[in-house]
Amino acid sequence: MWTCPKCGRSFKRQGQGHYCGKAPETIDEYILAQPEEVQQYLKAVRDAICAALPEAEERISWSMPTFWKGNNIIQFAGFKKHVGLYPGPEAVQEFSKRLEGYKTSKGTIQIPYGDPIPKELIFDIAKWCYVTGNHP
Repeated sequence: MWTCPKCGRSFKRQGQGHYCGKAPETIDEYILAQPEEVQQYLKAVRDAICAALPEAEERISWSMPTFWKGNNIIQFAGFKKHVGLYPGPEAVQEFSKRLEGYKTSKGTIQIPYGDPIPKELIFDIAKWCYVTGNHP
């Protein structure tokens, strides 16, 4: 067991990511709660998704920024070494050629900090998720 030195909560994994105190209620709050050097990456991902899904509602779901219109379309989150993008397994499979070089797993794409944000790819994935109805 590991105990967070800031909030005192206990977790099974050492250094497990979590929110100390009240979880953010908006994507703006979520981004501002992240380390300053990570915020620019999260903003770029958000901007690409907003451009693809201008009518989608922004929410926090499962403690992650989520774009919603009738259901969750796509989500993202900041981690220690990467931005996680969650378009669902069908999207990862559909875009597998364009995702070469990125670490992926079932429904997840990791975009490392330090790499340029692939805004066009994120735009295309978000649009595809909405149009096809393949959501996480």
